[in-house]
Amino acid sequence: MTLYDDQTIQELEAKAKLIRYHAIKMIYAAKSGHPGGSLSAADMIAALFFKVMKHDAQNPQWEERDKFVLSKGHAAPSYYAALAECGYFPKEELITLRKVDSNLQGHPCRQKTRGVEVSTGSLGQGLSMANGLALAAKLDRNNSRVYCICGDGELQEGQNWEAAMLAAQYKLDNLTVFVDRNKLQIDGPTEQVMSLEPLADKWLAFGWNVLEINGHDMRQILEACNSAKETIGKPTVIIANTIKGKGVSFMEGAIGFHGKAPNEDEYKIALKELGDCE
Repeated sequence: MTLYDDQTIQELEAKAKLIRYHAIKMIYAAKSGHPGGSLSAADMIAALFFKVMKHDAQNPQWEERDKFVLSKGHAAPSYYAALAECGYFPKEELITLRKVDSNLQGHPCRQKTRGVEVSTGSLGQGLSMANGLALAAKLDRNNSRVYCICGDGELQEGQNWEAAMLAAQYKLDNLTVFVDRNKLQIDGPTEQVMSLEPLADKWLAFGWNVLEINGHDMRQILEACNSAKETIGKPTVIIANTIKGKGVSFMEGAIGFHGKAPNEDEYKIALKELGDCE
């Protein structure tokens, strides 16, 4: 028996599409940014902010809130889009991405942006911060959960594996990590730059509960999060197989759109493909 009805799935898929729409508009207006990784993470971000996590835009410091860490900070456009749609700040601010004096920096900044838990962007560090948040919740006997999205390329940073050991050692079963496994990084395919496989076996060896899903299948995302909540005594990693640039045909699987804004013609095509979401 499925845990989620078709209407819930359709509503979340619409939110993910809206996040992609906002991200493309923001990056085009800024003339810079990272569309590929923003689009690949959109479904996970939509599921977390609009269904899975406990949070309150009217009370961002609510002590019982779940916390989110975007370790792959260059995917900030999708993060900001979700925050705006949840009401943390006016949607009109989205178009100021990367502008001078904007509250929306190129990478998430806790001091600037309402709703951002931690500042990220230096790859390989987000999981360590997520560990700290999860351990603090345990020590405070707070039932809140911590969610972290890591890029697959950043798993080449050794700090992640130190953090993986710590999370297992302290039995941080309130921590769920998504790996955005789009198999591309700034320098090319991950398996050519520095092979990550067998990735699931690595996490298993470090003592984690490991799940592998289609990162664009909303039902699979939700059911994996539910499974993580039911896991006792160990943290969970969800290896989400995704497509870089998902949702815009000419960006899908295109390494050139890792960190390049679309030009005017590409922008018009992208919005047409995504449809009028507003």
